[in-house]
Amino acid sequence: VWKESEFSAALSAAKRESMASFGDEHMLVEKYLTRPRHVEIQVFCDTHGNGVYLFERDCSVQRRHQKVIEEAPAPNFPANIRQQMGEAALQAAKAINYVGAGTVEFLYDEDGSFYFMEMNTRLQVEHPVTEMITGEDLVRWQLDVAEGKTLPKTQSELTLTGHAFEARIYAEDPANDFIPCSGTIEALHVPVNSEFVRIDTGIAQGDEISPYYDPMIAKLIVHDDNREQALSRLQQALEQFHLAGFSTNIGFLHNLACHES
Repeated sequence: VWKESEFSAALSAAKRESMASFGDEHMLVEKYLTRPRHVEIQVFCDTHGNGVYLFERDCSVQRRHQKVIEEAPAPNFPANIRQQMGEAALQAAKAINYVGAGTVEFLYDEDGSFYFMEMNTRLQVEHPVTEMITGEDLVRWQLDVAEGKTLPKTQSELTLTGHAFEARIYAEDPANDFIPCSGTIEALHVPVNSEFVRIDTGIAQGDEISPYYDPMIAKLIVHDDNREQALSRLQQALEQFHLAGFSTNIGFLHNLACHES
């Protein structure tokens, strides 16, 4: 419903439908966010009761409810909200005695309010953007925690530097509802790894991409001093990323990276 006057009639209609279908008229009422952003917090806890949050990632650019471009830090994100969301995420992790790397996902509304969605109890696909802005090796952190060591840094020792983007390279056809593709990689040219550009992948020319696995075949990560420069790096790197043999989303990602909004 869009206004209070619509609520009673809509609730009654929903209850009638539910009772007729399931013999149960209990309702779950949820707040509807018209322009939400998907902002998540990287948390890390050890076996000694220590916990930190490594700032946030904005993963709002999605297709088919899956992320395609992630960035850190979140743009136009006030420092006080960063602290509030980070502390809320850490509180959630500590409430379940969590150990290791985890991601607490939130919906962030235009008015500055945010709502818990879920916690992913692992290191996520987009963790490299957090590594880029913090200068930390989160896989190394995982191994240290697994060995019973304390976290390498406290909250006050963590710093946020520059801006990072990650683009997920998929074997899919954006023009055909992003349907997954398979085939042989006939040619492959990727941007050169540097302090600004990182490629995470396990593919090579001649490899067969089968239909039996997730269609994501590579991750392109860029970092620079600010968002504008990082976005320019992303555009350039996508222009240098070429793959032949089947459809990919590289052109689609480049269009996104160059889009005014």
